[in-house]
This record gives sequence, structure tokens and C-alpha cells, in this order.
Amino acid sequence: MNVPSKKRLGPLLLIAPAAILLGVFLVLPYLNIVVMSFRMPGQGTPYGPGFTLGNYGKFFSDFFYVQQVINTLWIGFLTTFLCLILGYPVAWQLARGASAFRAVGYALVLSPLLVGIVIRSYGWTILLGNNGIINRTLTGWGLIDGPLPLMYNALGIIIALVHVFLPFMILPIMSAIQGIDPSLEAAARSLGASKITSFRRITLPLSLPGIQAGCILVFVLSLSAYVTPSLIGGLRVKTMAVTVVDALIDTFQWPFGSALALMLSVTGAIFVVFFGRLTVMKWKA
Repeated sequence: MNVPSKKRLGPLLLIAPAAILLGVFLVLPYLNIVVMSFRMPGQGTPYGPGFTLGNYGKFFSDFFYVQQVINTLWIGFLTTFLCLILGYPVAWQLARGASAFRAVGYALVLSPLLVGIVIRSYGWTILLGNNGIINRTLTGWGLIDGPLPLMYNALGIIIALVHVFLPFMILPIMSAIQGIDPSLEAAARSLGASKITSFRRITLPLSLPGIQAGCILVFVLSLSAYVTPSLIGGLRVKTMAVTVVDALIDTFQWPFGSALALMLSVTGAIFVVFFGRLTVMKWKA
């Protein structure tokens, strides 16, 4: 084997374990879901013989499912936006703040990840419930006459999702800001730029890769979230992920559940690609 062939073989061998892992545990299950979405519904079985487009026809003909996709996207957008607004100042403080408090900040940001998502979501039911801590406190202080509707609606789901996914927004942005040379901001200030102008013209544009990564992570995780929407939303507000699990497990409709899962995946992927191209255009501008 000549030297150029060895050089080409080396990188392939390095990525081979990851490629095999992705192929077995990601590509093959996805292909199985695609095939399953075209299978006939079964009678007492997960699916019947033959193939059909009826599962997708059922999705598009019933506005209930389309509305669920719209609601899920809306919850994902709001969760991502709030995580960005709340997470960017924290990320900037962790990257550029006083080193004495940086370790404490890291611990506070990472500590929620050490607790299971079920426990965190259940904790929010204790806080947001009609007889929860928030409503009992406000009622006890005489600020409200009856309980505020903080659970079993989109508001409660978004509050809990922001808490759950906020670290996934903070960490990529913090990494991007840490990669910005502080001398660039110092040079801008020395030339007369204000703090706001320096942030708007230097820090914010150069931190866009972190913003892009954080927004995509939080948006995708929000769309596919199951535990938090099912606990906080109950039976009154259902996201598409909850409906997919209901179809697959409760009603045993594997073909229709697979079609719902694919429609959610395709819709989310379209928005992720659009957002990715939009942010790339902004970098080049």
C-alpha cells in the first residue's frame, strides 16, 4: 500500500466506529420508521400486511394533528427564544465575569443536569399546581382570590422546558464568547466605541456560532420533549411527541404513530435548515 492510500485510510478508520454506531442505532431505526409509516393498520396486531399512504392522508385530512404540530412548533420557538434571552447574559458573565465567581456559576448552570428530567418536571408540578407553592403563597398574601392557571396549559410547559433546557443554550454561547479575543473589544473601546456599540458590532456577531448551536439544540429538544409536556400539560395540552407515544403504546397504532413521528421530524428539520442558512448568511453579511 502506497503512502497516499495510507493517508486516506487513516481518517476513515478514525471515523469508522462512530459511523457504524450511527448507522446501527440511528439510520436503521429511522429507515424502519419510514417503512412502518407506510404499513397497513393492523387488527389486534401492530401492523397489517401491505402498504398504504392512508396514514399520511389521515394526518393531513384531520386538522387536529396539523394543529398539534403548529402548537408544538410554537412551544419550541418560545422556549428557544426565552432560553436565548435568559441564557446569553449568563453565558457572557461566565465567559468574561470575575474568575472568583466563575466556578460557582458553572456549578449553578450544570447542577440541573445532575438531576433526572422526571424529578425536575415533577418539581415544577409542585410549584405550579393549583394547590402549589406559588398559588398558595400568592393566596396567603392576599394578592389573588383564586389559583392562577399555571399548569395544564402551554405557559406551564414553556416555563418548565426553559428551566430544563437553559444549560444547553448557555454552554455553546459561553464557549463562543470565550473564543473571542478580548483585545478586539478593547481596540473598539480605544477608538471611541461605547460598550453597547462594541457588543453590537463585535461580541454579538462573533458569538453567532454559539447562538446558532444553542438555538438548534434547544429547539430540537423542545420539539421532541415528552416527559415535561406530559407531566405539566396533562391531558389538556398535548404536544406532538406526546401524541406519537400515545399512538405507539396506548392505541397500538404503529404505522400511524410512525407517520406522525416522521411529520414532526421533517417539519422540525425544515425550520432547523432554514435557521442554519439564515445565520450563515448573517455571518457572511
